[in-house]
Amino acid sequence: MFRLSFLFIIIFFLLLSTIFTDFFSNLKSSIPMLLGMIIFFMGLTVNINQFKDVLKKPQWIFITVFLQYSVMPILAYFIAKVLNLSNEMSLGFIILGSCPGGTASNVITYLCNGNVPLSLMCTLTSTILSILFTPYLILFLADKSINIDLISLMYSTSKIIIIPLILGLFVRIYFFKFVDRIKFLFPIISELTIALVIAIIFAINSESLKILNTTILLGVILHNIGGLLIGFFVARFLPLSNASIKTISIEVGMQNSGLAMALSVMHFSKVVAFPAALFSLWHNISASVLVYLSKKK
Repeated sequence: MFRLSFLFIIIFFLLLSTIFTDFFSNLKSSIPMLLGMIIFFMGLTVNINQFKDVLKKPQWIFITVFLQYSVMPILAYFIAKVLNLSNEMSLGFIILGSCPGGTASNVITYLCNGNVPLSLMCTLTSTILSILFTPYLILFLADKSINIDLISLMYSTSKIIIIPLILGLFVRIYFFKFVDRIKFLFPIISELTIALVIAIIFAINSESLKILNTTILLGVILHNIGGLLIGFFVARFLPLSNASIKTISIEVGMQNSGLAMALSVMHFSKVVAFPAALFSLWHNISASVLVYLSKKK
């Protein structure tokens, strides 16, 4: 029953966001805090030794990051060409595909019982490398120049990932018995929180969705599902556990759409930001289906 409840919770929150759009839109600034809260719960469920195990095999991190920065930008470029999107929409897809992995991938990995330390390390690595890779990929694929504020990017990454994770690890160490008694609540709280985040994102982009058409929606779906599938099938050829295979698939297929939106608006226009805005909603919904299927299996 609980497996079905996650999808029902998401649908319920989406319905609420259509009725109380202004209320959910005003919660926009709380998204980093909500994601950070989930990362904190992750920190309560992992231990230092798991991170040591991941760092003993850094090749898995680099393979994942390589897939992230090759599959997603190239896929975005070809989708834009095949679907014959406008110049602005094509640019939006390329910016989205050139961005690092997002924090949502860590949350979904956690809910799918994946390799959380691997997910976190991949997100951190791809975020650090984005200062170099993202602008050059956009320049190469779209012939457009942009700048990325590394300090701002690392600050937001620290606020959402590093600080909550460290706090969670410390609380686990010093209050292990108490944490062990209540840890069954963490996935439930995390699922409620991610459903709330999806509702907020939907409310924020409710106006933008008016320009949505089936071609753009198809492009976003193909981009996300294509990344998930390619990541999954490549990972299956590697000597990895099922948890790590799921993790690599999720890391490759889920982008930092928030960064893509910010870069698009900062350097171009709201129209260019639309693919990232739509992706931010869709990839959370598709990932929620992954969580449901993972729990069912």
